[in-house]
Amino acid sequence: MESFFPTLKTERTAKKVYRTRDAARADVFDYIERFYNPRRRHSTLGYVSPMNFETQTMLA
Repeated sequence: MESFFPTLKTERTAKKVYRTRDAARADVFDYIERFYNPRRRHSTLGYVSPMNFETQTMLA
């Protein structure tokens, strides 16, 4: 989590001004669901994305 928040701030929220808290929440949710989880490679997963890790685990 320590590396997640700086990434979120620099890649998504740094230059945005949200009109409401709900708008900010929706934007962060969108970032997590569409970008961060499915595509980003994680060192704890052997530098593969969570989607690829789950696929490899199911096939094994």
